[in-house]
Amino acid sequence: MVQGARVTAHPTGPTAAIAATLRRYAGAAGTSPLDRRTALALGGSPAALHALAALPARRRSPALVLAALHDLALAGRAPALAAAHAVADGAATADAAVATLLDLTGAVAATVAHRSPATMALARCAVLAPAVAEAASRVGAPPVGLVGLGSPTGLDLHLDRMGLRYEPGPSLGDPASPVQLSTPVVGPGRVPARELPEVVARIGVDRAPLDPTDPDDVRWLRACVAPDRPHGAAPLASALTVAAAAPPLLLRGDPLALLPEALARVPAGALPVVLTAWALSRLTPARRLELQRRLAEAAAGRTIAWVSVEGVGVAPGVPTLGDRPASGHSTLGLTVSTGTGLHATALGRCWSRGRLLSWLADA
Repeated sequence: MVQGARVTAHPTGPTAAIAATLRRYAGAAGTSPLDRRTALALGGSPAALHALAALPARRRSPALVLAALHDLALAGRAPALAAAHAVADGAATADAAVATLLDLTGAVAATVAHRSPATMALARCAVLAPAVAEAASRVGAPPVGLVGLGSPTGLDLHLDRMGLRYEPGPSLGDPASPVQLSTPVVGPGRVPARELPEVVARIGVDRAPLDPTDPDDVRWLRACVAPDRPHGAAPLASALTVAAAAPPLLLRGDPLALLPEALARVPAGALPVVLTAWALSRLTPARRLELQRRLAEAAAGRTIAWVSVEGVGVAPGVPTLGDRPASGHSTLGLTVSTGTGLHATALGRCWSRGRLLSWLADA
């Protein structure tokens, strides 16, 4: 070693990997300025890295840890962090976040143990809605019961109570709703000008569903929006107002195991419409086929529709239209399950999690 050289300590082992993950998160395009500063501060603090290393490996994701810290601020348990968030002070936020993690390590650990990052993802409602109308039209059953699988927020279940504009194309849903979505439509096809059917049941099935009437769940949803992104907090507040006015029935557990019970909760005379939106990518191919099998079994006694928006080739049976997997867009599919089998159709494509839609002209 050269005499007089300065030696800088670098994290090693698990803390080195955690620090690298935090740096990658800070450098990602979608990370907000305050979250970027917080991630870098946590990754640069040996004490903070040591605290994070004590968490289970699967519960250390930066998005989850930052949401847990934000949740403590919103709950009034981290006033210095809340004050820094209020004025969007990056340096103060970074210092307060490290201090909060060290002072309330147990509270952070308890939060990440039972929570997962939740995104609002309202744009997908505009993609699912015309497919639900198409399902009701094809079956000839005006009322429907919506069954959302693997969507902890359950906001998909309220798509009929939102205002949906397609440009070019029709307007669907409720024009007076506090939630108004506008979706560009590309390609030759146009979204059909069909009224959305009456929804007589809203059932959410997830391992950890979030109740829009529960203050802790609502606070968690707010915590998952970066504190310096008010443009994200306002639509969330509007969506929660809509959801709380007609709370869904929430079933907690394995969505596939609970699917028969959820379908049985849809009143007779209504068409059960199962909704999945980017939920199947978290399942193994065998589990995806199990969903298809359970739908076919349930259809022995009644007709069931499944509306899916998933990556190309992810939803079993839905045509890929010749597109390649991992092609950068998703396929909007409609599968109608009757006593005579499953009949699957591709209704369109979408990009950016529903922010751009292409409806097939011959769908």
